[in-house]
Amino acid sequence: MAEASARKRIWGWMMFDWASQPYNTLLLTFIFGPFFAEIVIDRLVSGGMAQEAARAEAQAYWGYGLTTAGILIAVLAPILGAIADSTGRRMPWIWFFSLLYVVGATGLWWADPEAFSILTLLFFFGIGLIGMEFATIFTNALLPSLGDHNRLGAISGSGWAWGYVGGVIALAIMLLLLAENDAGVTFIGIEPILGLDAAAREGTRSVGPFTALWYAVFMIPFFLWVREPRHEVVRGAPVATALRDLVHTIKALPNHVSMSAYLGSSMFYRDALNGMYTFGGIYALGVLDWTVVDIGVFGIVAAITGALFAWLGGKVDEALGPKPVIVTCILILLVVGVMIVSVSRTSVLGMAVPEGSALPDIAFYVCGAVIGAAGGALQSASRTMMVRQANAERMTEAFGLYALAGKATTFIAPAAIAIATDMTGNQRLGITPLIGLFFIGLILLIWVKPDGERDVSWSASSQPSA
Repeated sequence: MAEASARKRIWGWMMFDWASQPYNTLLLTFIFGPFFAEIVIDRLVSGGMAQEAARAEAQAYWGYGLTTAGILIAVLAPILGAIADSTGRRMPWIWFFSLLYVVGATGLWWADPEAFSILTLLFFFGIGLIGMEFATIFTNALLPSLGDHNRLGAISGSGWAWGYVGGVIALAIMLLLLAENDAGVTFIGIEPILGLDAAAREGTRSVGPFTALWYAVFMIPFFLWVREPRHEVVRGAPVATALRDLVHTIKALPNHVSMSAYLGSSMFYRDALNGMYTFGGIYALGVLDWTVVDIGVFGIVAAITGALFAWLGGKVDEALGPKPVIVTCILILLVVGVMIVSVSRTSVLGMAVPEGSALPDIAFYVCGAVIGAAGGALQSASRTMMVRQANAERMTEAFGLYALAGKATTFIAPAAIAIATDMTGNQRLGITPLIGLFFIGLILLIWVKPDGERDVSWSASSQPSA
C-alpha cells in the first residue's frame, strides 16, 4: 500500500509536466507565438511598412514582451522560494500560480486580427508565463521527496518525457481540429470544430482557452495525489525570516564553487535553448515563409524526439549522472545553432539551392528534431543536477535561484535577439547571440562537480531560522 502511494505521488507530480507543457508547446513556440507575429506583420504592412522590416519588428515586439516577463520572474523567484521554504508551504503557491496560468492563457482569445492590442496580448501572455514558471519552481522543489537520490534522474526524465507526450497530443488536437491555415481549414482539411469562425481566426485563437482548460483538467491528479513533506513552520515574520535566509544563502555561494558555476552555466545554456524554442516558429514563419500549420507539424516532430530522448536521457542520468548528459547536449545544440543560421529559402550551409527546393524545409525539420531531442534530455538532466548541487533543507529557495539564473539571461537573450534583429534588419543574423550563450555555458561546466560539494557547509543558511 505504501508503494502504491509512492507511485501515485510520482505520477501526480509528473502530471504537472503533462498539464503545463502546452504553454511552451502551443503558446510560446508553435501556435500562438507565430500567430502573434503573423497578425502583427499584417497590421504593420497594412500601415505602410515594408514586409522584411515588419517581420523583424514583430520578432522584436515578441522579444521585448518576453524580456519584461523574464525580469519579473528573475527578481521574484528566489524571494518567493525562500518564503516557501521558511513557511514550509509550497502547495498554496502552486494553486495561486496555476490560477495565473489559466487566466493568462484564456486571455489570448482576444487576439482578433481585426481588433487586437499588442500590449494587451503581451500582458495576458506574460501573466500566464509567470504563472507557469513559478508553478514549475515550486513543483520542481518537490522532486527530492519522490525517491532515493539515485532514482531522481529517471523520475525527472520520465516526467519531462511525459510532458512532451502531453504537448504532442495537445498540438495534434490543435492542428487537426482547430488551427486553420490561410485557406480556412485545419491540417486534415476541415473547418475548425465547435462552430468557430475561420475567417476571424477563431480556431487558432482558441489555443489560449484550450491550453487553460487542458491545464485545469490535468492538474487534478497532481492536487489529489501530491503531498508536500512536512517541515517545521516558522512562526513570526515569515517574509523577514525568508529574506534573511536568502541573504545567508547568497553570501555562502562563493564557498560553493560547484553550485555557483552550475548556476552560471545553466543561466547561459538554458537561455540559449529557450531562445531556440521561443523564436524557432517565428524564425520559420519569417525566413522560410511557413504557415502556422507547417510550424505546428514541425513542433510535433520536435516534441516526439524530445519525449523519447528525455526518457532515454533520464536513464543515462540514472546510470552516469546528469553532467555527461548536459555536456553532450550542449555540444549538439552548438552545432545545430550554426546550422539554423545557415538555412534560408535560397541556401543551406552556404550552398545555393534552386528556387522551390524542399531542402531548406527538410534541413529545418532535421534541426527541429535534434533540438527537441537534445533539449528534452538537457532540461531533464539540468533539473536533477540542481538537486545534487543544492542544500537539501532549502530546496525551493535553490530552485528559485535556479529560476533566477535562468531568467537573468532569459530576458537578455530575447533582448539581444530583438536588438540584433533591429540593427541588422535580418532575422537570421538576429538569432546568432544564441551560439555564444551555449559556448559560455559549456565553458562554465568545467568547475561543476557531478555530485556537488557535500563536504562544504552552508553555515547559517542551512539551518531554519528561529
